[in-house]
Amino acid sequence: MKKIKYTGLLLCIPFIYACKPHPVTVSNKGGADTIAVQVRPLKQQANNATIAVSGQFTTDDEVMLSFKTGGIISNLNVKEGDAVKKGQLLATLNPTEINAQVQQANLATEKAQRDYERAQNLYKDSVATLEQLQNSKTNLQQAQQQLKAAAFNRQYSEIRAPKDGYILHKLANVGQQVTAGSAVLQANGAEAGKWMLRVGISDREWATMQLKDPAIIQTTAMPGQLLQGVVSRKSEGVDAETGTFSADITITGKKPQAIAAGMFGKATIIPSRSSNAGNTTWQIPYDALLDGDGNSGYVFVTDDNKTAHKVKVTVAGIEKNTVTVSSGLADAKALIISGSAYLTDNSVITVKSPQTASK
Repeated sequence: MKKIKYTGLLLCIPFIYACKPHPVTVSNKGGADTIAVQVRPLKQQANNATIAVSGQFTTDDEVMLSFKTGGIISNLNVKEGDAVKKGQLLATLNPTEINAQVQQANLATEKAQRDYERAQNLYKDSVATLEQLQNSKTNLQQAQQQLKAAAFNRQYSEIRAPKDGYILHKLANVGQQVTAGSAVLQANGAEAGKWMLRVGISDREWATMQLKDPAIIQTTAMPGQLLQGVVSRKSEGVDAETGTFSADITITGKKPQAIAAGMFGKATIIPSRSSNAGNTTWQIPYDALLDGDGNSGYVFVTDDNKTAHKVKVTVAGIEKNTVTVSSGLADAKALIISGSAYLTDNSVITVKSPQTASK
């Protein structure tokens, strides 16, 4: 009984294999097989199509303010959103420790000064040697430099506004102990700094836009109003947090009063590249790209629907189902989008319709 079952299973294998899809090949008169493929006409896309982006407003002079020394915060004289003037006192540390250090340095300087004067008198009386006089002078100079360092640290145990602007964020509170260099306040020079919209862009958009490309900016804070701007910066690497590139669009002209740091905005960038053959791209299906390596790969094209040619292309960007090609397809008429895996350079092909392929 088992032999009969196994024999029936073996007899079914050829039928199962015959039902599997295989590339359609037709033998031609020369003996070579003709491979059935599908093609798509190649259409160039001009790179100067507008680019829609969004992001947040900021300035080019945002700064984190901190103390030169560590200690306990005794005063914070501002709140988030406060306008400040250049030189205004914003925060101070408890001065007990730093004042003690300055006093110690001052006492050491006074002692070194007395020792040096005594060594001078003894040297004049031939009691002290020249070496002793020189050593006392060196001790005095060291003490004077330590006093300068202590006075400098005391000066920067308080935070003053570097320029006219606004307090964006308060990062510490009164009574909190902070280390040297820890950010306490974030401020900007809202009146002097250049306002910009910082936006995220895809790799394709990054490749298309250039510095100084014009842009039109909008924000819901000013409905119906348009701001003019230019692309002032393109990042040279991907942001680790967002996974995208970034760009800055600087507002040209005076900053509108309705804009604040962190506010959301949209922009339309108008790429300045002309639509000539050297500055065009092609959108091709992802499956048509073969042997992709970095920014290059290979595709099969045909000019006469009879012969396939393998050409190298430059990849400008990859999205979910498509690939943007920036060069390599200028002289091709049609792209082979199905059957490429069975082709070699100069393979003989026959073009099948999509209806035929679906059967």
